[in-house]
Amino acid sequence: MNWKQAIKDFSIYLKLERGLSVNTLKAYTRDLNKLAQWLEINEVKELPAAITVDTLRTYIYELAKTVQPRSQARSISSLKAFFEFLTLERYREDQPMSLIEAPKTGRKLPDTLSTTEIDLLINSIDRSTLEGERNRAMLETLYACGLRVSELITLKISDLFFNEGFLKVTGKGDKQRFVPIGEYTIKIIELYKNEVRIHVPVKPDHTDTLFLNRRGAGLTRAMIFHVIKQQAITAGIKKSISPHTFRHSFATHLLENGADLRSIQMMLGHESITTTEIYMHVDRAHLSKVINEHHPRA
Repeated sequence: MNWKQAIKDFSIYLKLERGLSVNTLKAYTRDLNKLAQWLEINEVKELPAAITVDTLRTYIYELAKTVQPRSQARSISSLKAFFEFLTLERYREDQPMSLIEAPKTGRKLPDTLSTTEIDLLINSIDRSTLEGERNRAMLETLYACGLRVSELITLKISDLFFNEGFLKVTGKGDKQRFVPIGEYTIKIIELYKNEVRIHVPVKPDHTDTLFLNRRGAGLTRAMIFHVIKQQAITAGIKKSISPHTFRHSFATHLLENGADLRSIQMMLGHESITTTEIYMHVDRAHLSKVINEHHPRA
């Protein structure tokens, strides 16, 4: 089995057996193709079933010279998953990555915007244009519901359950969850949907897509990043922000206002509460206040 076929089979396995998202599949494939390209450039003829630990160590050493520890750790994780797949399918008996450790990357605390900064950024949008009204609705939705950027751009009109006060969100691995949405944000989305979107010539395969570009197709992740970066400049916000900043701010502000971590976990769509616990480090003063106000021994 050559590298091209092995990577293809692995991708099919990840999609069908593990139900991973398109973006995660692309990340795994990209990491494995980098290894295959490195082997070709260096004229290393070892195939997936026979590649040695020494060769993999050399590759990881060379990779570390060109990428940050976080990217290196992700590549190592991809390779471990790939070789676990090969052993599972009995293409090889050993796991050559078992003795190779990922670099320590630390846990970076999330950047957040204050409620004042959120208001400043959204209020600075030029609402005299169709794109401005759309951008306002998008950013309000990101902040009000704590969505990932991929969840925002795939949101459908049929996912809006406004009578019940929920959005149906399709997250990582195509897993669906219902996220509550407030009346204020519902009104803004309805305004966009009923007064702005109707003026866009919708492409046939995007009739159910909520947020559209001016050509009537769905928006890309890159476009959302660009909109936010430009709006931050307009609002005079110096922080380096992204769509994920709104998600972090959503969770942080809920925690600061008394929401429990389990509820935040469910709304964010985290499989493990340990992923959500990163928000516990954002405001220690808030945690002290919770103890003092609610613990019987305080």
